[in-house]
Amino acid sequence: MSDRALFIVTGMSGAGRSQVMRALEDAGFYCVDNLPLDLFPIFMELLEGARGESRPRLALGLDLREEALDERFPAIYETLRKSPLKVQILFVDASDASLLRRFSETRRPHPLAPKGSVEEGIALERKRLTQIREKSDRIIDTTHLTVHQLKSLGEEEVARFALPRELALNIVSFGFAYGLPSEASMVLDVRFLPNPHFVPDLRPLDGEDPQVAAYALESPEGREFMSRLEPFLRFLVPQYQREGKSYLTLAVGCTGGRHRSVAVARRVYDMFRSEPGLSVKLLHRDRVR
Repeated sequence: MSDRALFIVTGMSGAGRSQVMRALEDAGFYCVDNLPLDLFPIFMELLEGARGESRPRLALGLDLREEALDERFPAIYETLRKSPLKVQILFVDASDASLLRRFSETRRPHPLAPKGSVEEGIALERKRLTQIREKSDRIIDTTHLTVHQLKSLGEEEVARFALPRELALNIVSFGFAYGLPSEASMVLDVRFLPNPHFVPDLRPLDGEDPQVAAYALESPEGREFMSRLEPFLRFLVPQYQREGKSYLTLAVGCTGGRHRSVAVARRVYDMFRSEPGLSVKLLHRDRVR
């Protein structure tokens, strides 16, 4: 496998693709944004002729402003996969409500509906990008991110790709009340555990507090669950590593995302944080609302 890398960066308009491209450029990637598809043969010839040059990392930004991108992308992707590059698709996404709010705040028209409603443009774009999203290696969900957080996330993605032998294990706690994380590879529902929300002294705290964690995880159900979960994950994670996966996102959910899911996610993070061959990150998506 070549150590030369190509990120294809695409996604929903307004989700933050441009910020991710800037983060890649800051990290030393040679970035080409919105390359006309008719120039692809020339682009590929340049790649083939640059094997000995010092630009091993490239990023190619694409969106639906390029006419017929969704129809022509499968052939483009297959062509790139035959190049001397390790190709990955990075899809930047956000919820429809978040995208609608961003377009409203910036007063920009949607590129697919310049004279129509933003809602129609979002729906059309999501439908046309379905096939590309399904082929994606990584999905960055920016629904809950600020611009500064998005830039940091892009830089982390670059750092992980620069260490291809490491598996990026992302552990996300969340509340089912606020929806599933779209980037989740696997979801654990821990709503069966005793709920600290109904204990007046514990309700104001969250799952990072030792009292809350003990209430949920030192219960009979919690002890049994954790005794089964740890060997399961210690079996599963190496399978992903052997398969050559670059990342695994484990989402742990309870009702509101403050107590049980936070405690379990923290316990899983502590299990793996020092494991060799892993880059482990913990995110409590809904702990503060």
